[in-house]
Amino acid sequence: MRIISDLHIHSRFSRACSPQLTLPNIATWCLKKGIDLVSTGDFTHPQWREEIGEYLVECDDGVFELQASTPSRSPSQREGEKKIDTKFVLGTELSCIYKHDGKVRRVHHIVVAPSLVAVDRIRRALEARGCNLRADGRPILGLTSHDLLTICLEADARTLLIPAHAWTPWFAVFGSESGYDSLEACFGDLSPYVPAIETGLSSDPAMNWRVSALDRVALVSSSDAHSLPNLGREATVLELTALTFDHVTQAIRASAPVRYDATTPNRIIETIEFFPEEGKYHVDGHRACDVRFAPSETKRHRGICPRCAKPLTVGVMHRVDALADRPEGFTPCAPACRRIVPLAEVIGEAFDSTPSTKRVAACYEELIARVGNEFHILLDAPLETIARVVPPEVVEAVRRVRAGEIDIAPGYDGEYGTVSVFTHARPRPVAAQHVLL
Repeated sequence: MRIISDLHIHSRFSRACSPQLTLPNIATWCLKKGIDLVSTGDFTHPQWREEIGEYLVECDDGVFELQASTPSRSPSQREGEKKIDTKFVLGTELSCIYKHDGKVRRVHHIVVAPSLVAVDRIRRALEARGCNLRADGRPILGLTSHDLLTICLEADARTLLIPAHAWTPWFAVFGSESGYDSLEACFGDLSPYVPAIETGLSSDPAMNWRVSALDRVALVSSSDAHSLPNLGREATVLELTALTFDHVTQAIRASAPVRYDATTPNRIIETIEFFPEEGKYHVDGHRACDVRFAPSETKRHRGICPRCAKPLTVGVMHRVDALADRPEGFTPCAPACRRIVPLAEVIGEAFDSTPSTKRVAACYEELIARVGNEFHILLDAPLETIARVVPPEVVEAVRRVRAGEIDIAPGYDGEYGTVSVFTHARPRPVAAQHVLL
């Protein structure tokens, strides 16, 4: 059974997140995207926890679905509706900010719980330690990563804790500004209970494979969606014998390179990735001064912005270089990965317009209605099938993205990279890409 999963999203109760992020809306958009299994997000927030109990029903061990009759729709609205088969797991993102070994650490973690009982145990334990769970769907905890993992395991030993967007500078386990150089430094004696890390939008598996210390953990990818259209911008594809919480966790634990076997019944098949250059922190830079540097250029300037003399934000590529003990191109026995550009962006490039225009939206909906979900269109649908529905420039844009024939001005210091599909120049190596305006 092939399952496309997105294990890191948010609700409307997280800061800077869309008010449209309700459970029925999430389920509907997952159908468009091709996501089979999605996190609830934000289960520590009291009101969202109530809605999880109100809208979802457990359909298998640790796996939930929308109730047949959801409170947001009247019987007349529900009559004749196609059943939405999106499945949910109970997940959240938590922000640990604390001082450790003389340095302030800011580390975000994904937590996936096996039951509502475990969720409520985690919530009670956090409240007992004075954590304010009402302020934000992704609450800030004055707890160490070790203490949070302890709470999760005490709630239920099956609970997963996965460091989120592991390389981003400000809030990540390996972040250049407030992270660690190893999982052991972060979690101490509990590091064997961390089965995976989330690579984040600004890195991909190939970058992580350069760090041999990560061979013992699986690499997962998720969207960290703050709006409905961003669901599934990254995802993890699982092979499962049955869709239960335990089978999902078995698949993740079996997919670290040190133990990966492509014949294992429950495993990660592949991850679906952003082109990492498109992520907000891929290379170094200083957004306020429009300065974007490759690592070599940052070193030449001793980490200082030549415009304002303030420190540059060290990006993911630089940070991976600092911890890597393998050359670029090293490939272990591990799940594969494929890279995508979100479909609305691809259509926008074809039409030379922004993804939010009515023309792009109409083309997107026509493709979904007549060809299939977004992952199918981007990755697998025959080009001749797509060509029956949309203009030739859209077909060519999909072909170019599949072939990696795109140019990207890499993201830096919180700015997403800029994708160009229809350019004559071929992409230069990122080591040669630096801009000083």
